[in-house]
Amino acid sequence: MEKEITFTSSDALTSFAALSQKTRLDVFRLLIKAGEKGMSAGEIGEKLGIRQNTMSTNLAILARTNLVTNQREGRSIRYFANYSGIRQLISFLMEDCCGGNTEICQPILDELQCQN
Repeated sequence: MEKEITFTSSDALTSFAALSQKTRLDVFRLLIKAGEKGMSAGEIGEKLGIRQNTMSTNLAILARTNLVTNQREGRSIRYFANYSGIRQLISFLMEDCCGGNTEICQPILDELQCQN
């Protein structure tokens, strides 16, 4: 469940501001680990030991960054890492990386590959 977006400087700043808070960073990393199945707000709160009202606020902030998406499932909402948004942010950061010297950037790109 990915939403295609293009990052601007303003979008990047909003994303980093959201991720600069510990709970939101923990939620974001948890959703990345959850993969395509995502997690409900209740599951996230339980896993991280965070109250529901606090969790809802933090999830709303993350959803506005386009790094996290959500989908209603009856009375609950399931949250997902938006891998397209994550790729867009990384691409924004790495744009024109190393002045065209791809050998300098390659170790960074290799490190980003999923590890089993």
